[in-house]
Amino acid sequence: MAFSNLVAFFILVTAVTLHASGTGKRYSNFRRCCQSPAIFGRELCVFALGIIGAGLLAIPFLAGSAAYAIAETFRWRDSLESKPRQAPKFYIVLAAATIIGMSLHFLGMDPIRVLYWSAVINGVVAVPLMLILMIMSANRRIIGKFLLPPHLHIIGWSATIVMFPASLAFILSGVHGLF
Repeated sequence: MAFSNLVAFFILVTAVTLHASGTGKRYSNFRRCCQSPAIFGRELCVFALGIIGAGLLAIPFLAGSAAYAIAETFRWRDSLESKPRQAPKFYIVLAAATIIGMSLHFLGMDPIRVLYWSAVINGVVAVPLMLILMIMSANRRIIGKFLLPPHLHIIGWSATIVMFPASLAFILSGVHGLF
């Protein structure tokens, strides 16, 4: 988990650097950046391949999490340990989410742009979810005997507080072009 967070940190640093320099717009198309004679364009191609690889690795997890979320919402039987005949609705959602994820390319969507916007949406949605989780984690009626220790409570609130202005600044930069 620490390694994945370190990789995510460097992806964010690279993305912010590309955005601030305006270079990201010139190389927004994967094919264009790989064919670029500039060394930076080829390095960006390697970066893009890493992002695509991470996205391909994420498809089963994203499809699985969508299937679990929908199955839990409708109280369907949900388990990868179950055979498809035992949890048919769960497996239908799992297959549909996988097919939808893979078909984005065939719909003419740029995979880099799709990954970028999914990361943006995740970052913005993370703040209210973190806030709800932190409030729930302090409520004994919800958590029972599994109350967070003080150091995890501090870390959780710190992360939530840091994420809020970062998401707000991102939204403002998109709306007003301030940053």
